Amino acid sequence: MSSSAVSRPPSRSLWQRVRGHQGRNLWFALFTAPFLIGLLIFVYIPIIWSAYLSFFDARATLSPTTFVGFANYQNLLSDALFRSSMLVFIVFAILIVPLTYICSLALALALNNVGKFRAFFRSSFFIPTACSYVVAAMVWRLSFFNGVRFGLVNSLLRKVGGDNVDWLSGMGYWYWIALVSLRLWLQIGYYMILLIAGLNRIPIDTYEAAAIDGAGRWATLRHVTLPQLRGVSAAVLMLLLIGAFQAFDEFYNLLSSSGTYPPYARPPLVHLYLVSVGGADQDLGMGGAGTVILTAIIVLFGLAQNWVMTGQERREKKAIKRAGRKEISHG
Repeated sequence: MSSSAVSRPPSRSLWQRVRGHQGRNLWFALFTAPFLIGLLIFVYIPIIWSAYLSFFDARATLSPTTFVGFANYQNLLSDALFRSSMLVFIVFAILIVPLTYICSLALALALNNVGKFRAFFRSSFFIPTACSYVVAAMVWRLSFFNGVRFGLVNSLLRKVGGDNVDWLSGMGYWYWIALVSLRLWLQIGYYMILLIAGLNRIPIDTYEAAAIDGAGRWATLRHVTLPQLRGVSAAVLMLLLIGAFQAFDEFYNLLSSSGTYPPYARPPLVHLYLVSVGGADQDLGMGGAGTVILTAIIVLFGLAQNWVMTGQERREKKAIKRAGRKEISHG
């Protein structure tokens, strides 16, 4: 008998291969199955069914009735209120995405270097993320920006010689201050934690090399910290953009007036909710078409961001290769 035949391990049955070493595959399936089942039932199946309903005339029913093709998409895209809701989203995203990223990064940089009470300060800024958006919106509306003379913000304005402002009406665009401040308070702490995790992954040797080269604080931030945070920053910006798309509670609870929702109070989700659920017709086919359109826009934004990030990485790699070839040629 040859030595190869003796040393060959015994063949494993199909069940043994599926089960894995010491049943690890079975334990993995056991622990992940509840999450996957919930994800399938409450996320993927509703998305697929919503896309299916978008091709039917489904009013006040989840069962498709008459096939209408792309009529729901055409009607929705020709709707002036839906186009206005997209404009509201664009303005909201332009305001909230860079502001949240800049404030979260500033807090992450400040708290990452704090020696004492670091856990206290991090927890203090992270706690608002556990607050309900509905509760926070009602506090902002009834206490801070209610537009009456005894409201907190108007009281502070009068102390510095200002006049009362009707913050939540459509006059003067003051409502954007209430919306943006509410969203900033709720989410800065969460993204601060993500950026702190990214900062902790940067090797200390990189900062030591920058200090030896004489780089100052701003030069280190620009040429060391921000490039090393590119991956985390891309994820944070994408999450912020998706969160801006999902804006609902603050608009719905802050800007409604006696049950009516003017165009400035209608981001896409609020408009689709009023069309598909809150309206008299309950046009679920139209709501499904809006869901597909918003999902497609988010996917396009993600692909564009990935294209920009990969393009920057390719340019940096080419620059490093050119610099290396120059050093070799000069050497």
